[in-house]
Amino acid sequence: MMGWLLANKAYRKANRASYPARPTQQATRHRHWPRGSLVPFSLSVGDERERDREKRSKAKAKASRSATARRRHTAPEMAASLVSLLTAPLISAVLGGAIALVFLAGYLRRKRAAIAHIPPSATAAAPDQPKHVRPSNQAHHKKGHARPHHNAADKDAAKKHHHLDVNTLRGHTDSVTALHFSNDGANLATVCADGAVRVFRIDDTSSKSFKILRINLPAGAHPTGVAFSEGSSSVVVAAQALLGSSLYMYADVSAPPTAQNKQQGKLSPPEIKWSHQKIHGKESVLNLAAARATHGPGDGSTIIISCSEATDIKVWHGKSGKELGTVDTNQLKNNMADISPNGRFIAAAAFTADVKVWEIVYSKDSSVKEVNKVMQLMGHKSAVTSLCFAPNSEQIITASKDGSIRVWNINVRYHLDEDPKTLRVLSIPLHDSKGSVCQYDHMSISPDGKILAVTSGSTLQWLCVETGAVLDTAEKAHEGDITGIAWAPRTILNGGVPAFILGSAGVDKKVKLWLAPEAGST
Repeated sequence: MMGWLLANKAYRKANRASYPARPTQQATRHRHWPRGSLVPFSLSVGDERERDREKRSKAKAKASRSATARRRHTAPEMAASLVSLLTAPLISAVLGGAIALVFLAGYLRRKRAAIAHIPPSATAAAPDQPKHVRPSNQAHHKKGHARPHHNAADKDAAKKHHHLDVNTLRGHTDSVTALHFSNDGANLATVCADGAVRVFRIDDTSSKSFKILRINLPAGAHPTGVAFSEGSSSVVVAAQALLGSSLYMYADVSAPPTAQNKQQGKLSPPEIKWSHQKIHGKESVLNLAAARATHGPGDGSTIIISCSEATDIKVWHGKSGKELGTVDTNQLKNNMADISPNGRFIAAAAFTADVKVWEIVYSKDSSVKEVNKVMQLMGHKSAVTSLCFAPNSEQIITASKDGSIRVWNINVRYHLDEDPKTLRVLSIPLHDSKGSVCQYDHMSISPDGKILAVTSGSTLQWLCVETGAVLDTAEKAHEGDITGIAWAPRTILNGGVPAFILGSAGVDKKVKLWLAPEAGST
């Protein structure tokens, strides 16, 4: 064997040129030698390992070059994407800042111009100063900052001033939700969404200022209704809170000013005399109505009703706060309720076309014995939206979505099954821009029973009760919807002359006083 190896080695040295060259990197691991030649045993295992290491090193070098090339291509792309992401926000920020600077510069120019046009003697008007005596160039913002756009607003208001509009009671900071006159007409109570009750002392409607008593309700209470109790000395307020509706009675609201606040013209704040919580569960009170119990054995005490937005109506004693009774309309929901001026009847406008009437029965000792349903007014073809009693407590006026107004006689022998009679059927004269009949939201009749005041949205209208003729119309009585109207029970001085006065409240934070039109005018 050894001799054969030595012979092979000598043979390879002699014929070295005839052997093929070392395989290149692309050659396969299994080499193919020319046919008929002997395999060179010098290709040992060590050579194989060396070539494998060489191949691996070349592969690593190639991979490194590829990664470097990829990084060279990726870096510009990443930079471009980063620039594109930052460009849009930067441009938006620059444009926004430029626009803000333009607006700020314009505002400062207008402000300087407005200050230059304000006379040195200009002073801010009092919050409760009437509209017709407030100079147009005296509208100021807090801390003396001028608000020039008020000048144009005052000019427009002067152009739209209605001849029956005699004064505006200011000082409310939110929507006025309800109002009510005292029995003598000398006090007007208002409730506002800012959580306060205000009592205005009205000696003459043309006054430049009025004495005001402000009562802050308990925290979280939002007033929805108000009514005077015991003449003009107390007020009952309905308020809505998170847990339900409540009643609060404040006494001595007409007390004379004390020495401390006499110069300010404000009255001392009263205290809560009685209160009730959750009077209608979690339902809100739509309205309060009050009357003196003068029918039969009534002793003249104040009877108050609270109308729920559900179906129940409760009767209360104004002085003691005692609950006297509860009635139910048995309909889907109530729209409003009213009590006759003599404290005998209660009528409710609800979801259907029928109006239910109850009678308050008094005992010989003037206490309320019971409240019974006595009649039902049937004649309308659609839901009744509003109603009111005539001053004589013998008639009810109703307005319906069917476009009609009906005057009913309820002075009938109902205990003998005599039905109430329809005295007059009048057409609602108010139409919208499309020609459709409007519905009346609120209505109130004058103390002499001749003029019916009605509202629809921001429109206030006066109608003749006998004929239904339109006596006057204020199309935009308030800058927004009218939330309530009420007549003073007696005449009030207007420039020293007694006159019937109507009060109106609106979402525009204002309460306005209106003269009654001539009953014979058209």
